Amino acid sequence: MSNILAIVGRPNVGKSTFFNRLTGERNAIVDPTSGVTRDRHYGKSDWNGIPFSVIDTGGLVMGSEDIYEDEINKQVTYAIEESDAIVLLLDVMEGLTPLDQEIAMMLRKIKKPVFLVINKVDTHERVADAGEFYSLGFEHVFTISAINGAGTGDFLDELVKFFKPGENEKEPDLPRIAVVGRPNAGKSSLINVLLGAERNIVTPLAGTTRDSIYTRFNSFGFDMLLVDTAGLRKKQKVTEDIEFYSTLRAIRAIENSDVCLLMIDAEKGIGAQDMHIFSIIEKNHKGVVIVVNKWDLIEKETQTHLQFESEIREKIAPFTDVPVVFASALTKQRIHKTLETAISVYKNRTKKIATSKLNEMFLPLVTMSPPPSVKGKFPKIKYIQQLPLHYPAFAFFCSHSQYVKDPYKRFLENKLRENFNLSGVPIEIYFREK
Repeated sequence: MSNILAIVGRPNVGKSTFFNRLTGERNAIVDPTSGVTRDRHYGKSDWNGIPFSVIDTGGLVMGSEDIYEDEINKQVTYAIEESDAIVLLLDVMEGLTPLDQEIAMMLRKIKKPVFLVINKVDTHERVADAGEFYSLGFEHVFTISAINGAGTGDFLDELVKFFKPGENEKEPDLPRIAVVGRPNAGKSSLINVLLGAERNIVTPLAGTTRDSIYTRFNSFGFDMLLVDTAGLRKKQKVTEDIEFYSTLRAIRAIENSDVCLLMIDAEKGIGAQDMHIFSIIEKNHKGVVIVVNKWDLIEKETQTHLQFESEIREKIAPFTDVPVVFASALTKQRIHKTLETAISVYKNRTKKIATSKLNEMFLPLVTMSPPPSVKGKFPKIKYIQQLPLHYPAFAFFCSHSQYVKDPYKRFLENKLRENFNLSGVPIEIYFREK
């Protein structure tokens, strides 16, 4: 059983900075704007050989105008339920607020160890200012500075006394499936439907998810890590800093994934921004499945999906060997088909083709249809081999390799796809001098 610590508190007390300090990562977005963290955010930590998970939560708010308030509070409640110990993080610079007292009152009813951690205590004067927080009546009180780490060691020494020692859990070697797309294409809704729990906040506003979040999905015969990402916008529309960091995070999620589910809003069709995301996936050699979401909202005739699919393939050319699934997160239509397709693309991406099979298939072909001559030079392919990379890449050893042009390269790629089922996966072909 893993040990779980939840960090709670009102907005802008430094929860994400503290989370980053404990996990040694820079995964949670840190910004002076309050209310930046909206979803629960998970990370791994270890102290004195005792491993534990850390949950960073959105700031608790009461009675504000924020459309996210109820959703954030619901997420915090889930985090508290999941955890074995709780940190109530407070800000020494702002002093004890009525909202801090309200949260403390809520936590007193919980039969779990609660640690009062007073943040931003980085001078002797501030140690004295921390005195007023003792009036909240908690047994475990610590003063720290999340930004420079002062005081965190004493807190962790005390915390791990409440945790069970255990083997450090290895990160499972599972397919990483990133759900990407424009803001409001339905990414979080898809993940919430799959997990059957409101793991990520879903509201009708575009751009709700600001962090990328990994969640293990082990159900219906599937076992994978799902990544929900912040929606990618066009650069000129990325005005806020937070928006900028979220876009970077989404790109990093693509880089760290095996397969991307590119979600397209059926009502809006495939636009320039979807194409931009598609090109990022392709450049990073990731598998891709195009998921046309909100398909239930489209008025259909016999050929509607074929026309839609044909328009998509036209736009993504020349890389058109990509599965397209018409789905609806709302009605759960073809949700499992989406995952089956993602796993199938994952298998295609990790496929290893024996050198003997490649040569058996290609040598007669390139003898009959050799590369055309250029400037009187006749390139001749002698040998083919798959390269030991994380994605399908092939070396064609030949004479006059510099004279093999793109049209012939595309011809070879099409033959690879026809013969070895590499659907959904970008392929690299290299010509090397024999």
